[in-house]
Amino acid sequence: MKRILLFLMIILSFSKILAQEDNRIIVGVSEFTSEDNSKFTSLVTEKIVEILTNSKRFRVVDRTSADKVKDELELQKSEAFIDSKNLVEQGVKLAAQKIITGTITKIPVYAMRSSNGNVNGYKASVAFQMKIVDVASGLSTDATSFEGKASDLMLSPESAVQQAMKSVQLEIIQYFKFNFPVQGKLIRILENDDKTKVKVLLNIGKTNGVNIGDRFTIDKVELIEGQKYPQKIGEVEVKNLAGENLSEAFSVDKKSGENIISNFSKEKTLDCTLIIKK
Repeated sequence: MKRILLFLMIILSFSKILAQEDNRIIVGVSEFTSEDNSKFTSLVTEKIVEILTNSKRFRVVDRTSADKVKDELELQKSEAFIDSKNLVEQGVKLAAQKIITGTITKIPVYAMRSSNGNVNGYKASVAFQMKIVDVASGLSTDATSFEGKASDLMLSPESAVQQAMKSVQLEIIQYFKFNFPVQGKLIRILENDDKTKVKVLLNIGKTNGVNIGDRFTIDKVELIEGQKYPQKIGEVEVKNLAGENLSEAFSVDKKSGENIISNFSKEKTLDCTLIIKK
């Protein structure tokens, strides 16, 4: 009997995990190109992938590794894997909604030599343009340019390029924060002993990079001629991260709470958007 109960609990937990849909934008990153075919371009691409992944705003598809993934899937079809329980399901891929492309306009790497001609180390700088292409429409944003500072003296060319990329990292992070704010929905009003505030449940959480103390605007959304028309009705502050994709939040003032209660229903959509801290 205990085994049956344990099995049912595992199944129930698994079902709950599946029910928490990951609604983040799926972004693919293509290998950046350079005008002089520099061998260091992959280091720039890898940094963009790292920044996107660490932001937790996106599900990131590294298109630079597509060939390696394809080779692995083909290898798993061989006889050596026939009886294996670790086969990856064939053909299951994430279809990117946005594709990031880039052109490196300069990436000079200098060997710094002493008076006797010995190499003391390396310095590098980097500048590039980045575009975000919407896969469905094929339209791209205007090219956004980034230029890093010259690196310190480093032991290798690769470490010099990596440090040059770090100098522009914060600017890239801010770019993605403002252009792709964390968004979700207010999905439930929760019971709450504090009568001065309204407690709500948002369908975003740790997976989206949400932290305790984050504030979100709450908007009611109308469709006007097929276009979303958001209207701010209040703000909430996250007080608890309830699972990977859920957050509990409280209205920040009385008016916000009243507006949320009067506008929330199964028929009406209430969206939430993270307020960016400058």
